[in-house]
Amino acid sequence: MKATVKALAIAGALSLTAILGSGCATPFPIASIYTKVTLPIAVSTGELSYSKTGESKCSSILFLFASGDASIQAACRASNITKVKYVNFKASNVLGIYGSYTTTVYGD
Repeated sequence: MKATVKALAIAGALSLTAILGSGCATPFPIASIYTKVTLPIAVSTGELSYSKTGESKCSSILFLFASGDASIQAACRASNITKVKYVNFKASNVLGIYGSYTTTVYGD
């Protein structure tokens, strides 16, 4: 009986270590339960003034399905931007059930 409990405790500790220790490094913060962040992606030289903004989006469901075009090019097409001043990225995700990712381009 004691050997079984000890074996289960060791297996549990090893499993927990593997789960916590195998996190993937990403260029932006992602949490496993809830994520809602806005991050800079790129900036050009010169002034940061802009006259137009364009957005492009993609989404994922259950870590199984993902679709959309969240590229900078798609965001520029959405608002006819020809000179990019800077770009931000927004990500929100809840338990991997639903994720929404938006690229916002600011320019002229």
